[in-house]
Amino acid sequence: MKVNQSIRTVRPNAAEVALGNALEWGIQRWVAWSGREACISEVPWLEGPIGESRIGPDFYAAYACEEGLELVEDDPETGLLTDFSVLSGGSFDAEMVRPEIRDFYERTALYGLEVRPEWSGPLRYSARTLIYLVSRNIQQLNLPVSPVSEGAGMSSELIGLRDPLTNEAPYCGWLRRYLATGAVIYAGFYTTCRLPGREGRFVKVVFPLPGGSATVVLRPENRPGGSLALVSAGEGFGDAGYYRVHCGPDDTLRAKYVQIKEEIHVFVDRAGTLRTHHTLSFWRTRFLTLDYAISRRG
Repeated sequence: MKVNQSIRTVRPNAAEVALGNALEWGIQRWVAWSGREACISEVPWLEGPIGESRIGPDFYAAYACEEGLELVEDDPETGLLTDFSVLSGGSFDAEMVRPEIRDFYERTALYGLEVRPEWSGPLRYSARTLIYLVSRNIQQLNLPVSPVSEGAGMSSELIGLRDPLTNEAPYCGWLRRYLATGAVIYAGFYTTCRLPGREGRFVKVVFPLPGGSATVVLRPENRPGGSLALVSAGEGFGDAGYYRVHCGPDDTLRAKYVQIKEEIHVFVDRAGTLRTHHTLSFWRTRFLTLDYAISRRG
């Protein structure tokens, strides 16, 4: 589904832009000062697209051009994962996951989503302030503060990126935007990765940010009833978790393992509806719950 390009994105005013830029600069300095420095070859699970001052919907085309990749757009069967079974390994068995869930991940473009956010706890105020001042400004991680649904308020576009020489797909892009304004909600890059000393593969999502990225590594888990959980809680650097990455000189980077924990539980309810219960917490304090209803188009 394409957003009406005649609708202009609502941008913050000059004072809000200045304050948002200052906050983003402060976050980058914090990562550069307190993050772990490493060569990309030492931390390959943190390699990924790096943003500039503003991300927005055109980032995929710019990244594909820079990396010599082809964009695959408007393919009705593009999925976040080319083959869900690659996640099998260790304690996770992909064959135990319900076929509806596997199909959603392999052919995501066939599905529409409706989301209801619920903000809670004392952290909701600071999180929503960052979204208003920073995320809205850079057009990335602009989390919803009220219910939005595809067709009524949110678009969902799957963008494949393919190497024309090998025909491999290093990433699949998932772009979600507010239909009323065209503002980006998420511009993510989805793939899988391995972690040092860990069995099996993990789901990796890269959200490009100015001068770096937010990279989330999620551990797949089998849950009762054939449901799936993707969990970012780990034991620290080198494990599943949320990493704020800042690009360094040459082939180096600085990365901070941030205590933001995500759990994405995908299941089929008693009525046969595919649903996702997505929670975000800082340390043990939950600040956002996103409940999705997922339906097959047509």
